[in-house]
Amino acid sequence: MFPRTSLTSLIVGLFLLYVLHTCWVMFGIVYTKPCEKPKSDSCIAPYLAGKPRLQLSVYTALRPNADGGHSLIHREEEFDVNTRFERLVNVSLPKKTRKNGTLYAMVFLHQAGVSPWQDPHQVHLVTQLTTYMLPKPPEISLITGQDEPQKPDQQKQSSDSEQDRPVSHWRSRLTVNVVSENFLFDREALPGDVHRYMRVYQSGKKMIYLPLLFVDELSNRVKDLMGVKRRNKGVAFAISYDSIALGKLRFWIHMQDAVYSLQQFGFTEKDADEIKGIFVDTNLYFLALTFFVAAFHLLFDFLAFKNDISFWKHKKSMVGMSSKAVLWRCFSTIVIFLYLLDEQTSLLVLVPAGIGSLIEVWKVKKAFKIHVIWRGLTPTFLFGKLDESEKRTEEYDTLAMKYLSYLLYPLCISGAVYSLVFVKYKSWYSWIINSLVNGVYAFGFLFMLPQLFVNYKLKSVAHLPWKAFMYKAFNTFIDDVFAFIITMPTSHRLACFRDDVVFLVYLYQRWLYPVDKTRVNEYGVSYDEKPKGKSHKD
Repeated sequence: MFPRTSLTSLIVGLFLLYVLHTCWVMFGIVYTKPCEKPKSDSCIAPYLAGKPRLQLSVYTALRPNADGGHSLIHREEEFDVNTRFERLVNVSLPKKTRKNGTLYAMVFLHQAGVSPWQDPHQVHLVTQLTTYMLPKPPEISLITGQDEPQKPDQQKQSSDSEQDRPVSHWRSRLTVNVVSENFLFDREALPGDVHRYMRVYQSGKKMIYLPLLFVDELSNRVKDLMGVKRRNKGVAFAISYDSIALGKLRFWIHMQDAVYSLQQFGFTEKDADEIKGIFVDTNLYFLALTFFVAAFHLLFDFLAFKNDISFWKHKKSMVGMSSKAVLWRCFSTIVIFLYLLDEQTSLLVLVPAGIGSLIEVWKVKKAFKIHVIWRGLTPTFLFGKLDESEKRTEEYDTLAMKYLSYLLYPLCISGAVYSLVFVKYKSWYSWIINSLVNGVYAFGFLFMLPQLFVNYKLKSVAHLPWKAFMYKAFNTFIDDVFAFIITMPTSHRLACFRDDVVFLVYLYQRWLYPVDKTRVNEYGVSYDEKPKGKSHKD
């Protein structure tokens, strides 16, 4: 299956080591070694084992240390660690918060009937209820110039030029978790991730740890944020609670740290939100499957890239290759990249699309035998000549494109006119990019057909880069899985399934036209200098 080269073998070996190491690390996160001698002084016993009566109280404050006052927004009188609930409360927004300020929530778990500020056995966490984001730019009708009807406060915000600076957004949900299992920790093997959430006290000779309280930050999605408006003095707020297993708590802590680290390395809030969605919107078993799928996707991407570059680097003849399909693929990848950039898509999708665009530009240079000669700062482009075999392929390619143009151009133009009349866009540039990309996504697979037509005319598929093609084919099916996981435009998601059909047709041609040594291979040469087979009659 894999090319027998030292580099490929090294890459596959490193990949397997990476997968095994990751599995070992994940096992170390999920599994926590318990204390083997419960009566030993080295064990830390749970406070919840005594079944105390507890209360859950939530306060809001302008500062994380509650300086300047705090307000109680909810108190769960009869709090049961094992009982799941969700409460909808109304929160009064301070004047400073409405003026593009911040607001914090202080979550206390304490003894029932005792003020959390006076309970020595209370545990609490502080989290931010507001975050700063750029508001979404308004979309207008490019013909009439009318936008969606705005409320007075929205018009005031637009006049204040708040579209150009971050504004405060409100979290509509607060998710609280408490570890419900009575786990006995070993003091000598206490996990570092749990240690920072743990508060202990001495009870005789025993060490007791208070309930492990956790505020889920991964559930804070951008789609759930609401802009803070100056005229709204109160907002609705959901407080949800559910118990959590110790293994899942440790896993969630590591994932939150990973997302925070990505933001420190320059990832935007939107990029971090895409990663959050992978963890929050899927269960742990599907998440594990996603990891293995992503790992193999990365491996196949690299191998396809390596073989594709090697194929085109040594390519000397375009016999059997559709040059117009190469040119279209270059154009479509650039349009898709500009579209994803305009839609502010996650870097997880944007960066590979940008790299792919550069590679396709290089392929066009090789396919059309373009040589660039620099005379000072002025480039001169020279195009190579085609031999007889290449001219024959070019005739089939031109004939196929002629038939396709009768169908493709009317569909693209009518779709662009329809969207101009009935769909609202941010600008004319946005309309042009959306019209082009809709044509690429909806009818782009038609431009893969000339290569199928050339294969049919030549009765051969030996000229195709099959090693790189097979790796890309595997990734096509892997992309079908990612289409349901990563947030992306609907048209980009449908395009993943479109490629499956073309791949199956290529496989059928591979079976229909068996390779023999008289046919030209991917490097433009034949094993037999004098082919004995008869030429194909058109």
